[in-house]
Amino acid sequence: MIDRPIPKRAPLLAALRYRDFRLLWGGLLVSNLGTWMQFTAMGFFVARMAGSPHQAALYLGFLGAARAVPVLLLSPIAGVVADTLPRRATLLVTNAVESLVALTLAVLATIGHLNLAGLIVLSAINSAGAAFDSPSRQSWVPLLVDRAYVPNAIGLNSVAFNAPAVIGPAIAGLLIVWVGVAGSFYANAVMTLAVVVAILLMRPSPPSAQRGESLFAALRLGIVFLLRHPILRWVMLSFVVTALLVRPYGQLIPAFAVNLLHADAQQLGWAVAAVGIGGFGGALVTAYFAQRERRSYLWLIAGCTMSFGVLLLGVVPSLALALPVLSLIGVGTLAFLGTTNVLIQTLAPDEVRGRAISVYTMVAIGVVPLGSLLDGTVAAFVGLHEMFFAAGAICVLLLLGIWVVRPVVRTA
Repeated sequence: MIDRPIPKRAPLLAALRYRDFRLLWGGLLVSNLGTWMQFTAMGFFVARMAGSPHQAALYLGFLGAARAVPVLLLSPIAGVVADTLPRRATLLVTNAVESLVALTLAVLATIGHLNLAGLIVLSAINSAGAAFDSPSRQSWVPLLVDRAYVPNAIGLNSVAFNAPAVIGPAIAGLLIVWVGVAGSFYANAVMTLAVVVAILLMRPSPPSAQRGESLFAALRLGIVFLLRHPILRWVMLSFVVTALLVRPYGQLIPAFAVNLLHADAQQLGWAVAAVGIGGFGGALVTAYFAQRERRSYLWLIAGCTMSFGVLLLGVVPSLALALPVLSLIGVGTLAFLGTTNVLIQTLAPDEVRGRAISVYTMVAIGVVPLGSLLDGTVAAFVGLHEMFFAAGAICVLLLLGIWVVRPVVRTA
């Protein structure tokens, strides 16, 4: 793509003028509807299986750890794959794997053989596919649009993930009541194929880097780039800490809503949908404002909003009061994720972008579930309310500290 000056007031949907990006975006929109339905159904299944808030938090932590380990182990390799192998072929394989996992979950639930052990194994397989999917897909985006519209495209990618979160959990709640958790798994198995169809219609693009370097050298290049960059190393520090402490709130919503606030399946759907509504707003904020200068201001505001919202979860006594707080957290979380992504994509050169994004993926997908094990274990001893309050407070202080002590971050 030809670089063009960044427009000061680009349309919100500017990146959709490019055919291949439009195809990928549409496929993701459909696929992610199924993803959110499956996420809600799995959380409800585990929370009901546990029976108590402390045990539910611990079980959800185990499930989170199963999602974390494959991503942590495979994401650095996946970054090299994203830079050196055809992204189209990689994405076809990863989405086929995710569809098969959803179908297996559905069959096991239908015949009454789904249990915690099965969920853990299948979640691990699904996460292995996601580890390779995310860096290939996200590093492909800058090649599908002009560089001036990369921030807009990244924001719209977040919209494709979070717009379905507004209705997916609510649909899942209804399906659980009508046909059980298997309905959401079957739906996800079919909807994931939308990405496969979109990718088949897209034009392939060549890899960004050559294959001459060793795997170890390739891995080292991406990590060293982030560690040495004067801005990104602080951005990534905050990203890791918030991934461990506050962003696991999403994994623990079933325990919080079902076991602590006594919500049923439909009400759990509302709680997850509240996060989705906020996330949709946060994605729109990223798509619009991340094109402007001084993205670091958006990064700070979004991170503090997310962290302060989790702090508030530590004091809300009812589901009615929790819903607006969850929406607030959704806005902050997606704007924080989107701005961090934009900063990496725009500050990283083409030849290391896939590896830099693989580290982002490793944290976003791998560290968050690992954090859910940490938070779930702490909550099992001190309680969910107390854990949320402490985690939110720590992260607010960290973000403000980076902003004050490291002024170079303010220039991004």
